[in-house]
Amino acid sequence: MKKHSILFFLCILTLVASCKKEPRVKQIKPENIGVLDPLPSWNDGKTKNDIIAFVKNVTTEGNPDFVPVEDRIATFDNDGTLWSEQPLYAQLRYVLDEIKVLAPEHPEWKTTEPFKSVLEGNVEAVFKSGKEGIVKMGMASSTNIESGAFRESVKKWMVKAKHPRFNRPYNEVIYQPMIELLAYLETNGFTNFIVTGSDIDFMRAWATETYGIPSHRIIGSMVETEYDNTDGKASIIRLKGSVLADRYNGKPIGIYRHIGKKPIFAAGNSDGDLEMLHYTDTNKYPSIKLFVHHTDSVREWAYDRNSPIGGLNEGLDEAIAKNWTIADMKNDWNTIFSFQK
Repeated sequence: MKKHSILFFLCILTLVASCKKEPRVKQIKPENIGVLDPLPSWNDGKTKNDIIAFVKNVTTEGNPDFVPVEDRIATFDNDGTLWSEQPLYAQLRYVLDEIKVLAPEHPEWKTTEPFKSVLEGNVEAVFKSGKEGIVKMGMASSTNIESGAFRESVKKWMVKAKHPRFNRPYNEVIYQPMIELLAYLETNGFTNFIVTGSDIDFMRAWATETYGIPSHRIIGSMVETEYDNTDGKASIIRLKGSVLADRYNGKPIGIYRHIGKKPIFAAGNSDGDLEMLHYTDTNKYPSIKLFVHHTDSVREWAYDRNSPIGGLNEGLDEAIAKNWTIADMKNDWNTIFSFQK
């Protein structure tokens, strides 16, 4: 098990939701791409210029780097790449809150760890239970439930849950520069996918409305499931046990299973995304491998090598050595969140 994987493993077991309202982030209309600055929240400089030049090259017929539309695949990690992952993964917060919601049905939790510590609000003690305890907690909050009911639970949580630092719904704590990048790529014939370590049903509960990416283009970790047709009500039941842990090596596997093609554009922010960028780097077409580097302690957070959340160590070294694209949050983004303007 790689360093810092315990917290990320929990994030496999659930995902987040948004209410059925207009997107809370500033959207760039496709018809304005190319007329206006396609990436207005990105400062002028090498990173922005490289992205725009790449898109122009792969979409211009007759250019040696031209890529057919059907092969313009872009994959994006979610936590720390499209929205903030600090100070604790949003999915983990959902799990902790859901344990409290379910507690009346499980009186034994009052004396059983790590549930006892959750109910007492002792998060530090929760993590002392280690991987086994965290997995047990995640499974208890997200399995033996019909998939639709699980998504509704996530949606209800999203309505009331607020980010502890910004005091806003989690689906507002979205990186405006990355929203613009998604729109820019889509307008130029790319097909965007989310490839996340979070649970696939958790993501599908809210990500489509937030990012404009349909549910069939969301790839995430998966638990065991079974088909049930009791009383003619066809449904999928979420069971205990993992089918795909969509992080590290699991990301290329998830891409292979769901897409069947290598991306030509891949974006992540941690070592958990490194294998996805490796996979992209072996494409026969030109490609961009992008790391979002968290360097802004004032507007967001500054962290990389030693962080237990979103650690970026091997990936940072490799990106520098191979001249991959690094989006320095402090220097490359003039806006991080739309609500900070």
